[in-house]
Amino acid sequence: MSAASTAESADFRGPLDITRAATVVLDAESTVIGWSPAAAELLGYGPSDALGRPLTAFLSVRPAGGTLPAEASGAAGPGPGPPSLVGNEIHVARTRDGRELLVATATCPLPGAAGASGPGTPDRILVAAEVEALLHWESRIALLQGLATQSPVGLAIYDTDLRLSWSNTAYEREMGQPLAAFRGKRAEELYGAGSFVTPGYPHTLAGVMRQVLDTGEPVLDLHFRGQPPSDPGRDHLWSCAYYRLEDAHGHALGVCEDAFDITDRYRVQERLTLLVEAGRRIGTVLDVATTAEEIADVAVPDFAATVRVDVTRAAVTGETAAVGSPADMTLLRVAERSAPGSGTPDPGLPANGPTETGRPDPYRPGVRPTVTDSPDPGRPETGAIGSGAIGSGPTATARGPGGTNSPGSPGGPRQPYPPVDYPPGSPQNRSLSSGGLVLDEGTLVVPLRTGGGILGLVTFDRGEGSDASGRSPGPDRATTFDNGEVALADELAARAAVCIDNARRYTRERTASLALQRQLLPHHLPPQSAVETAYRYLPADDVTGVGGDWFDVIPLSGTRVGLVVGDVVGHGLQAAATMGRLRTSVRAFAQLDMAPDELLTRLDDLVGQPAEDRSDACGGAVETYDVTTGATCLYAVYDPVSRRCVMARAGHLPPAIVGPGGEVSFPDLPAGPPLGLGGLPFESMEIDLPVGSLLALFTDGLVEARDHDIGRGLDTLGQVLGDRSASLEELCDRAVSELVPGGTSADDTALLLVRTRALGADRVADWELTAEPVSVGRARELATGQLEAWGLEELVFATQLVVSELVTNAVRYAGGPLGLRLIRDRTLVCEVADTGHTSPHLRHSAADDEGGRGLFIVAQLVQRWGTRYTPTGKTIWTEQALPPAEAG
Repeated sequence: MSAASTAESADFRGPLDITRAATVVLDAESTVIGWSPAAAELLGYGPSDALGRPLTAFLSVRPAGGTLPAEASGAAGPGPGPPSLVGNEIHVARTRDGRELLVATATCPLPGAAGASGPGTPDRILVAAEVEALLHWESRIALLQGLATQSPVGLAIYDTDLRLSWSNTAYEREMGQPLAAFRGKRAEELYGAGSFVTPGYPHTLAGVMRQVLDTGEPVLDLHFRGQPPSDPGRDHLWSCAYYRLEDAHGHALGVCEDAFDITDRYRVQERLTLLVEAGRRIGTVLDVATTAEEIADVAVPDFAATVRVDVTRAAVTGETAAVGSPADMTLLRVAERSAPGSGTPDPGLPANGPTETGRPDPYRPGVRPTVTDSPDPGRPETGAIGSGAIGSGPTATARGPGGTNSPGSPGGPRQPYPPVDYPPGSPQNRSLSSGGLVLDEGTLVVPLRTGGGILGLVTFDRGEGSDASGRSPGPDRATTFDNGEVALADELAARAAVCIDNARRYTRERTASLALQRQLLPHHLPPQSAVETAYRYLPADDVTGVGGDWFDVIPLSGTRVGLVVGDVVGHGLQAAATMGRLRTSVRAFAQLDMAPDELLTRLDDLVGQPAEDRSDACGGAVETYDVTTGATCLYAVYDPVSRRCVMARAGHLPPAIVGPGGEVSFPDLPAGPPLGLGGLPFESMEIDLPVGSLLALFTDGLVEARDHDIGRGLDTLGQVLGDRSASLEELCDRAVSELVPGGTSADDTALLLVRTRALGADRVADWELTAEPVSVGRARELATGQLEAWGLEELVFATQLVVSELVTNAVRYAGGPLGLRLIRDRTLVCEVADTGHTSPHLRHSAADDEGGRGLFIVAQLVQRWGTRYTPTGKTIWTEQALPPAEAG
């Protein structure tokens, strides 16, 4: 804000104030005999132009267009009009440059003018101002009036001696008495016991105000804790702002205080903070006892003085949650915490109450050892898939003090958690019987519910000792729980119940996930003429279990090979199942010889379809959770004949390419969206790969970790792959050891290394033919000659039939030029290309049909056949098994 606008906003004189308004002195005949500088500025006429002229030369009742604007019509005619214009007349003023201004005017007769009313004698004074300026001034006055009488924010002005000189209505309500009763008092006399709790500022009101007076720097949102005179005995919290008040010459007049009571909001914020902290600290590991201790640690001392967590024996052992009566539920004391000096009697363990620290004595018989001694029971051995992979051994069994076995260790001689038995009528017993919350004065019992069963109880006790902060409870801190705190306790228990139930399911789900994933991933990759491969697959760390990363090498027509790597969001059984679905879909689409971008488009459409409810054997609905949305995939097709690789990706990292000379690059492959999001097309990129090039496909779990970003991981991977003297297996081992130390990470890791090969010219023969009937015989001759040159005379007859049928169909139904190609690989590949886009279909001909049998005969002679579309048409291909001697 400029200095001029600041001065203008600080000027509270009205627009019709004679010291600033356009002022005109009139005689009895309304002739102008006086003209102020403000009038000259408003209308553009100087005194010499205005004096002696009638007022109507400058002001008219009606504008040139006819009627007055709506906002002024009420004041010009009958009726009260807009409140800010009542008592003023509205005219249209004409300026010197021809513009029309809507102005408000007021007239004041001059004393003694009635006796001397001749021409040229001053009779009255007229002041005028623009209506817009008048309305603006009225709104500023209304604002000040609202701050003084209606604002919920307490406003007070202290003079330079820090004595209160003025306050608004809200401040008077806070004080509980009128301003006259406390005007002139110092701030510390009004709130002597209060103090600021915001760090970095003085703690007293006088200290903060004196700082503002001395420096002139305003302060905002200082939190002040104290007890207002209108509500003694209960602490309140205010958000305060202070700024110095100055006169027009910059001299300090005092300090203005703005204070807003945020007590209720602060208490809600405390509860929200506790809930956020619970979300951060509860459920960090999949262990029942640790989760129980975490909820106790979170709630003490900020929420309750004592917290006890009792869990059913079935939940501890991993069985189904109890759903029967309380008699069927054996509760075990798993965790207990108490604030210092606030231990309360325990009705469930009368003989084994808490120690002075609030924890069960770890050396007392029947009490669980410390949490650091608890192992993860039933954890199977994990490792990596792939030869030479790194794995982790089985988890060692932990032992408690004195060599006693801790929970989950095999052959434990005794129960590490003491059983609890609550007497009838106790809050805990009533909660078990009803399955709901029970509030009994300062004790709140919340069941740990999951699904239709109960996993245990959480008892929050505020007792009669110190409060949550260790102080004696005062009137500002209730010893019972209000409705908001009951809801918070229910939410804490619900989160803990979910975590405990997850821990109970952990071992079973993890074992099933590992078994499923190992069945869905390839156990070995068959040898390919196009590429040499090596791979590593490392499941996620031993806490989160397995996930949804996958890779694949798919043999395609024409000795080409499809290379796939993908990543499904999440871990566990559902992610592994989703991975299997995607891998199967990719293999199915790849067998249709789709281009990489088309394959990803089809896969994206498949993922984007809404999941439908499935029915179980009993006809009921089974919930399904589709986690395919957000999965990423990279698909590449390498052709060893042309030595070109076409690839596309859906939200996945681009591959690493190492040239024959060891140079490493990461191609700028167009990045499509992750699967299931839709909206953007996928794009392919074609790259020439010299023989011996290395192609590395991987997931982000390999190059990204908590201690480094993706860029650093990619640099390390490039350094490892740049060693051309190492074998693929050695490069896999080095990459894993460098990027995934220890063989485990927070995310699944997949690495597929591919070294390209090429088919020599002696193994590939191709010809171009015209689309004429004579080309059929020519094709047979060419194919026969090539097979004889390769020593494959046994395949001549079948190949002649195949070539004749395919070339005849191309001549009859498609167009030229035609292409014929033979490839001698692990099978004999025969391909006929044309410019048509219609695929032939195999059908069974009727007895009286004259045609339609050719393709059926071809299908009986070859191992498999299919159609591959190209930008210029299509290619029909077949594969025949080589004779045993040649195949060997």
